[in-house]
Amino acid sequence: MADPSTPRGTGRTLRQNVLSCLTTLSHGTAPFITTFILIHLAAPAAANLGGASFASQTMLLGREYYQTDFGEKYLVLAPLALHAVAGTAKRLLSPRKSPPRPPSSLLSLTGYSAMLLFLPIHFLTHRVYPSADAAPISNIGPSELDYEFVKLGLQKWPVTSWLLYAGLVCSVGLHMADGNAVMWNRYFRDTAVRSWAAAGKLSKRFSARAKVLVGLVLPVLSGLYFISKEPLMVFPSMVQRFEAVFRSSWIYRL
Repeated sequence: MADPSTPRGTGRTLRQNVLSCLTTLSHGTAPFITTFILIHLAAPAAANLGGASFASQTMLLGREYYQTDFGEKYLVLAPLALHAVAGTAKRLLSPRKSPPRPPSSLLSLTGYSAMLLFLPIHFLTHRVYPSADAAPISNIGPSELDYEFVKLGLQKWPVTSWLLYAGLVCSVGLHMADGNAVMWNRYFRDTAVRSWAAAGKLSKRFSARAKVLVGLVLPVLSGLYFISKEPLMVFPSMVQRFEAVFRSSWIYRL
């Protein structure tokens, strides 16, 4: 029975409560994902200053956050999984007449392209396949898997590697820009400011995207470019192991 003190028309249905929880879950995991992305992408961006060597050193520092037993499970993989599940469930449970946003929106397109294509390929190629025990890979350890691995991929499979890296960085960066704008308008703007922002919403959204492209995407891609132009600095035996990792992925066998 409804609470008599609740005014008529203000009660929330089960669906509304579930959608509200999914929104909170999606937004609550975003800061963890953003932190991981910024730390992870600091390594290729560092190549602008010191090439693959500096990128590898920066990556080793970042791994203290995102590749420990605790960090990888609870600060990276769990937030990513919860964010993806919450966003997908929210779309499936929302009424058809009022979806969270059109599937053709940039936020949706970048999110699903990253979740369904770029992130799985990247994670398998850079995290799962190198740990295979069978020869010739023979379990490439974290200390061996540095930016020489990335360099080999860029030089031997330039088209595939550039499409995957650029697609991943652009998708994640633009998704983060639009998502942060949504969260800012929801949590940090008062009613008056939100009303003012609504008029300039389109221009401000484009401004956020431009800042991400210039401040995040461009330095990462330029860093990868400098890495790709350096000579390969690994032994032939390690080259064979690296190549075997890349060939474990279906897209590098096309």
